[in-house]
Amino acid sequence: MIPLMKAANYYELLQINPNAEPDTIHRVFRFLAGRFHPDNPETGDADKFFILKQAYDVLSNPALRAEYDAVCEREEAEPDPLSNSIDFMDSMDGELNRRLALLALLYYRRRTNPTMPSVSLGEVEEKMGFPRDYLEFTTWYLTRKGYITRADNSAFTLTAEGVDFVETQRGSIPVLNKLLTSSTGPFATSAPGGPIIVPVGVNGSGVSVHEVQ
Repeated sequence: MIPLMKAANYYELLQINPNAEPDTIHRVFRFLAGRFHPDNPETGDADKFFILKQAYDVLSNPALRAEYDAVCEREEAEPDPLSNSIDFMDSMDGELNRRLALLALLYYRRRTNPTMPSVSLGEVEEKMGFPRDYLEFTTWYLTRKGYITRADNSAFTLTAEGVDFVETQRGSIPVLNKLLTSSTGPFATSAPGGPIIVPVGVNGSGVSVHEVQ
């Protein structure tokens, strides 16, 4: 097993290329180990030496290095949480953005996995990147509007009304459309600027919108 340290740090820690040959890894480690060894009275650092040794033990072992590289690839493939690119915390605009993001996530799940369209509360937290405490009003509102349902286990599912809203409004909502069409998933990127349209009521066409400039 790979030691419990953030995998993406090992190559950077040894200051080597991910494609470095074993001889290079060994040579660089010996140089850095000499600098940070606790017995070095000038530059010794026991904590840093321990981490260097940990990195070397992984990268110098072909099997562990292969496992390590696979972990790195998985981590790089995972998109950042949506909160890195969209403001969820501002009082009014943040709430409106939370509604859009949750609808986008549930729509994406229903389209890609129609037999199991529900999304757990924990996954919503992970994808959107903020705590569930900020979701209570959002989920209450969308549930009351009939756009989503909430099961006893707190899993959320998009309703037919929710699908209608997303599909009829996505062309007018740059952020929502970007979330739904990104090549790496519903929360990889967002389009800055432009109006945000969110459900606030029902008009003659069965769908109402509220525009926030």
